[in-house]
Amino acid sequence: MTAEQSLAEAPSGKDAQYPPGAQVLVRDEVWLVRNSSRTEHDGARIEVVGVSDFVRDQEAIFLTELDEVELLDPRKTRLVRDDSPHFRRSRLFLEAVLRKTALPQGERGLALADSFLLDPLPYQQRPAQLALSGRNLRPRMLIADVVGLGKTLEIGLTLAELIRRGRGERILIVTPQHVLEQFQHELWTRFAIPLVRLDSVGIERIQREIPAGRNPFTYFKRVIISIDTLKNPDQYKHHLERIRWDAVVIDESHNLINAGSLRNQLAHTLAPQTDALILASATPHNGDARSFAELISLLDPAAIRDPAHYRAEDIEHLFIRRTKISPEVREQMKGQWADRGPSRSVRVAATPAEERIFDELASVWLPADGSPSVSDSSLFPYTLLKSFLSSHRALQTTATTRIKTLKRKAREADDDQAVAAELTALHRLRVLADAMTDDDSGKLGALLEQLREIGVGPGSDTRVVVFSERVQTLEWLADVVPAALGFQGKAAKEAARVMHGGLSDEQQMQCVEDFGLADTPVRILVTGDVASEGVNLHRQCHQLIHFDMPWSLIRIEQRNGRIDRYGQARAPEFRALILTSEVDGAKDDTLVAERLLLREDEAHRTMGTAEAVTGLYRAEAEERSLVKDLLRGRTVEESLADPYERPAADDGMDDFLADFLGSVGDEPAGDGESAEGEAGGGSGGGSVPRAQVPRLFTSTREFLDEALREVFPDARDSLDLSTDDESGLLSFVPPPDLVHRLKALPPDYVREQRLRERLLVTLNRRLAEHSLQRARSSGTSSWPEISLLTDLHPVVEWLTDKVLVRLDRQEAPVVAADVDRTTFLVQGVYSNAQGRPTVVKWMALTPQEDGEVSVDDDMVAVLQRAGVGPSMANPSKPYDTARLAEPLPRVLDAAEEFLEQHREAWDAPLRGPIEEYKQRLGDWQQPTLTAASATPGAEAGADAGAGAPAAGAGGSGGTRAAHTRDSLVSLADSLLTTGRPMLRVLAVLAPAG
Repeated sequence: MTAEQSLAEAPSGKDAQYPPGAQVLVRDEVWLVRNSSRTEHDGARIEVVGVSDFVRDQEAIFLTELDEVELLDPRKTRLVRDDSPHFRRSRLFLEAVLRKTALPQGERGLALADSFLLDPLPYQQRPAQLALSGRNLRPRMLIADVVGLGKTLEIGLTLAELIRRGRGERILIVTPQHVLEQFQHELWTRFAIPLVRLDSVGIERIQREIPAGRNPFTYFKRVIISIDTLKNPDQYKHHLERIRWDAVVIDESHNLINAGSLRNQLAHTLAPQTDALILASATPHNGDARSFAELISLLDPAAIRDPAHYRAEDIEHLFIRRTKISPEVREQMKGQWADRGPSRSVRVAATPAEERIFDELASVWLPADGSPSVSDSSLFPYTLLKSFLSSHRALQTTATTRIKTLKRKAREADDDQAVAAELTALHRLRVLADAMTDDDSGKLGALLEQLREIGVGPGSDTRVVVFSERVQTLEWLADVVPAALGFQGKAAKEAARVMHGGLSDEQQMQCVEDFGLADTPVRILVTGDVASEGVNLHRQCHQLIHFDMPWSLIRIEQRNGRIDRYGQARAPEFRALILTSEVDGAKDDTLVAERLLLREDEAHRTMGTAEAVTGLYRAEAEERSLVKDLLRGRTVEESLADPYERPAADDGMDDFLADFLGSVGDEPAGDGESAEGEAGGGSGGGSVPRAQVPRLFTSTREFLDEALREVFPDARDSLDLSTDDESGLLSFVPPPDLVHRLKALPPDYVREQRLRERLLVTLNRRLAEHSLQRARSSGTSSWPEISLLTDLHPVVEWLTDKVLVRLDRQEAPVVAADVDRTTFLVQGVYSNAQGRPTVVKWMALTPQEDGEVSVDDDMVAVLQRAGVGPSMANPSKPYDTARLAEPLPRVLDAAEEFLEQHREAWDAPLRGPIEEYKQRLGDWQQPTLTAASATPGAEAGADAGAGAPAAGAGGSGGTRAAHTRDSLVSLADSLLTTGRPMLRVLAVLAPAG
């Protein structure tokens, strides 16, 4: 079949392919394709921006089953003269098409890793490498690096690579509420990925602005929202079920495990609705094999054959975990992360008032002689003890709450002597607590002494994080500590901030932001364990004090990880206040807290993490087990060696889940077929392969400079453009079409930096980093005034689109070059059934005198040999464009024939992993129906072919498993190349002589 015949019969409607950068005709207007994807019932979903005058710069979405979408026929390409200096317009057009074209599915190397505002650490690039490796059907993985290694940066880099491949247009990120702004901030400042934050205030604002009943998640393409906001099934589930995402990220994903919980239902709603799924957690499992298998099944239902027994190698294509002592991490972090300082026990002798409470607890509530406690609950006396070890204020609240509960119980039981006895004991204990003053608190005095030793006080910039488990203790400390340190008046109110789970998401984010800004007056962050997960507190701080200690190694490690993390410039130091007593049988802080502090420090230095010490994997389980062991008369050391709640192995396996807490995927193998190129920075573990990305310009800076001269020849007047060649700073007033694009940026950032009035951008990494650091030293905003122009930045995308539309529809420029014969530059793209490119070829085709057409598939090399570059001359030669276009039909014939001849070879690296996955599906089976797969959410996930555990072999479970398997096979087949190639004539090189 000739090109003319094949193109005359070019597929339309649901079978058409619409690659990014192509132009389409819809409703008699020309549009530029930004992205396209398949839908189940409505053909192709095409995201476009207007090109022709009436719709210029307008964004739209078309469905091929609802609109007639005409992909412009390459046979009708018109050759046009380029009269710009040095053929600038043609060179910019070619570069813009190269930049706009998504990298093919078979390109496994990283394309953008070296262009962002972060250190070139290969270990942080490995998750992106794993996502692109092809070892799984889709980019799905669990990033389980320990606290502080930079999971947010790893997620950002992975998302950036997906965007470059046309697989990241619609992104949803779900995080705990207190890290929303932190996550949003990192992705914009480091990667220029804008996210609209839909916190409790933001989502209400959006719903007021959009028409009633409209899905709020279609209003913005890239959204970050808290899991607590999103988990409400009545409010958002129907919206989430009606929208497809390119990528979904769920941070702190260990919170998804509990079957039947709202978070678990949310995960089962989202997993089938997205192509890429990235889960992140420093504590990836809770010690329950089936629960962890369910979490993995969200990524790939066929990964685990038996949810009760599996190994790390079974899921290594989905799971990556490194610790601080992993060889690659340790080697690359030299100079990037200060070594951890000591964990110091600060012993505090109990005051007489505290000794009276210790005596009461030891004699009545926790007798050492084995006599029964006054309480009918075996665990409540330890709740009283932990409250007291926190503060007398916390003890007052715990006793008062228990008194109210028992009074209600007494009324229901009429006459219960046991209840009456406990009430009497509680009243006696509360009287002792009420009698205490602040001066009677040994820990308070010790805290003030430690703060002065650290250097916290008026006139000092030193900051400290103080952790406590009890809200009453937090509020008390924030009230009394500043004044005791010498802060006065307004300064005393501003010196300390309180953060706990009872605050709104806005309040929690404000606490974190203020503590991270150098010029704010806050010096002490008094916080509960709400800040022990995901929060960066190390920017201005390297001191942490445990006012009271959690009875969990995992929680201690999470707390310490707030300041012991990547980017910490000073050695983090940890102190714990250890209250001691002289009362016989008193259970003071030396019983548990001091021992756990030292054990966590030892585990961190020897194993890189303390999570596997007990084999329980959850902070709550560790504490509950420890209390039960204490009730049985065991020591802390005995409990840690053999905890009461450790699951018994029934198959001879020695706690196999511990395998997932060491280093897994420390050095994932690259595919290598097209991942050659320059190695990444750092050493240890090998470099991460780089993608082969064709470029006509030597740098983004060169491209932007020429694009501005072409699109805005009077930029100094029309844009009020000013440039600083020494620093690389560009300052200009954004025109209306660029302002329109800024709506995708964080609203706070746009407003605080007044971006609608003037933009400050740069390609100088040092300048951008300095601006970021200066923002953190500000007392007003953490958003930098200067942003780095990465390839993903809206300004770069805006100028690239501007360049593309400088040529009218179906026009290709003629360039006088150093060639012997007329050469046609043609783009050829094969796609899969989902509309994503699988093969992209840039060809230079030269008709010969004998009627044959020679083909060179390295267009950039041909351009270089032909002298196409910024120094070339434009003689403005009047070519006969009609005569030049005469060979076009046979050129297109030759291009398609060349592509068909090599299609099998180019497709082979793609077919291999897909066939391997289908083979795994053929072998996959699970013997029993898991409880999770019987839930409605799990069944929905299985029906969608993603995101649910598989069912067993019999009954409805077997049917569901078979359906899941068939869906995954269909998904695998949809990733293979299909149909004929899309051809596009880009330009013609004509002999200059």
